Amino acid sequence: MDLITQGVLGALLAQTQAKTKQLGKAVIIGGLAGMAPDLDVLIRSSSDPLLFLEFHRHFTHSLFFIPIGGLLCSLVLYPLLGKRWQLSYLQTLIWCLVGFATHGLLDGCTSYGTQLLWPLSNERFAGSFISIIDPLFTLPLMLFIYLAFKKSSRRYVVLGVLWMVAYLALGYIQHQRAINIGEKIAEERGHSVQRLTAKPSFGNLVVWKIIYESDGYFYIDAVKPGLFQSKVWQGKKLAILDVKRDFPWLDLNSQQAKDIERFRWFAADFLAVDPENPQRIIDMRYSLVPNTLIALWGIELSKQATSEAHIRYSMNHRNRKESFNLLLSMIFDD
Repeated sequence: MDLITQGVLGALLAQTQAKTKQLGKAVIIGGLAGMAPDLDVLIRSSSDPLLFLEFHRHFTHSLFFIPIGGLLCSLVLYPLLGKRWQLSYLQTLIWCLVGFATHGLLDGCTSYGTQLLWPLSNERFAGSFISIIDPLFTLPLMLFIYLAFKKSSRRYVVLGVLWMVAYLALGYIQHQRAINIGEKIAEERGHSVQRLTAKPSFGNLVVWKIIYESDGYFYIDAVKPGLFQSKVWQGKKLAILDVKRDFPWLDLNSQQAKDIERFRWFAADFLAVDPENPQRIIDMRYSLVPNTLIALWGIELSKQATSEAHIRYSMNHRNRKESFNLLLSMIFDD
């Protein structure tokens, strides 16, 4: 999730472990601890553009790192805040542990991929039932946190926890509905599905992106699961990446070839060649408009690069306003 939501959830869960008069203090310490795991974004290299992808949601997000991360946060926040506020070190430690623990678990609910079991496994867990940014999830939590502090009432903490559980449960239900619609679409087309995934579109649980693999192609569609009637926006298909076929000039022992495999792991092998740029490989999982091939990010290769040169990582910033408007029209389409 985004950094603000991580702080908000860490603050809310820390409030569950606070006395009524300490609700405001729990917000600060739990919120800071809740954001701390994302300090891994500082692990990057000017010469290796994929290093930050490998280490974001890595060891700091592991369930096994929670005791260490919470302890480190407490060793920083107790001298800075806890001691000044006349809190016990144990109380500060508890809030830090709770706040830190929420981070990886919440990230695991998104579709980005989180290494929850590192170092036992490098698998990127992705529940895919909430968007990386979702104001309808975050803003009510912020309101409940504020009301709990302002009115010195734990009632609002309980309401915040209930909202969190209910919203994530709704996301899970919508995810299952989207999967079922995707399977039905593939069946109607007579496709044999090798794998299928559903991901919420940006900032909502209403419109979902469906991607499935069949006979060497990715098929993408947008769906709107409904209680009684669902809507489908048909997308396009794109050939699955085949390095030997798509880049016959590439030395398979070069750094660029190794970087493709690193990007393949990050993108859960949802890779294809950008239809608008034959030297660019895109992550099919993400686009602002869910049934389009305009991927949010990808990597670019160069025929002129040396065998030691890395690929170039690139973001797609074009037509953002137009894409957001189109997504909104899909969300509110009856």
